[in-house]
Amino acid sequence: MKGLELSRQYYETLGKPLLEERFGAAAARFAVGLVGEGSECFGYDDAISADHDYGAGFCIWLTREDYEAIGEQVQQAYDTLPGTFLGVPARKETAMAGKRVGVLEIQSFYARFVGRYQPPQTMLEWLYLREDKLASAVNGAVFADPLGEFSRIRSQLARYYPEDVRIKKIAARCAVMAQAGQYNYARCMRRGDVVAAELALHEFLKAALSLVYLLNRTYCPYYKWQFYGLKRMMEENTGSFVLSGAVHQLEQLVETGQQRDAWGQPGENPYVNLRDKKVAIVERICAMAAAELRNQGLTGRDAPFLQAHLGDIMGCIRDPELRRCHVLEG
Repeated sequence: MKGLELSRQYYETLGKPLLEERFGAAAARFAVGLVGEGSECFGYDDAISADHDYGAGFCIWLTREDYEAIGEQVQQAYDTLPGTFLGVPARKETAMAGKRVGVLEIQSFYARFVGRYQPPQTMLEWLYLREDKLASAVNGAVFADPLGEFSRIRSQLARYYPEDVRIKKIAARCAVMAQAGQYNYARCMRRGDVVAAELALHEFLKAALSLVYLLNRTYCPYYKWQFYGLKRMMEENTGSFVLSGAVHQLEQLVETGQQRDAWGQPGENPYVNLRDKKVAIVERICAMAAAELRNQGLTGRDAPFLQAHLGDIMGCIRDPELRRCHVLEG
């Protein structure tokens, strides 16, 4: 059973009756669910996930007033729930993971992911929020929220970035992809510095994964789940997912071996050395990205070099403060 469903059944079968018995009318103000960090919150958990920070458990989100008045008592009640459920031990939290289930105050919970302002109040606040933190703030499921306060913030965050912020981030990712993958990888290989070349490809890979999420208007999760998340999205949104071909090419890029031998002879273009299979893959990915940028109205250019599109992309931003930002910001 997936962790999210285990959590729901644990609450419905044992948690809900306990809270209603102990707290009566006050329990009707509790928001309950499972949201946040952990593979089970994304629905990505598997047999390997059970090796740490896993088990039956759920979150109880209280308003600040309720948390200060009865939060300790609610946590004590939660701690009396059975230590196993459907043969699965209750979650034992580790120091590394911190508190992910049990009683939490709503604003403090969201502050872990988005800071003081929930949702962010300005374009720059949105711009500098980490994508993986936003992904964690809107994943999982809410089982009950009679007051609606927890879900109010959640729904505002789930609307995704303001469009100008999304465009600014797209520009930043394209800039890194061009710089690291289409330019610096080749420079490093020409010098024979294969370690630096692999680091350049690592930067390219991170930026490309983020770009695919941005072009699909979905928050990019923690690095461990970025590629898996894209594969899941492709399966679940066959007709609407964009850049599926690029996702396949990113996997091929990682699986392609060392290409030192491809750099023994000078070529016509010292940066687009297609004897290097990794260069060829990078160029295919960037060509697919450029085509989708055109499709979304963010560029009118046909150039394969992503840096050539940055002016057009930045020109689509209406907010003057964001337009003044350096292209790599965000």
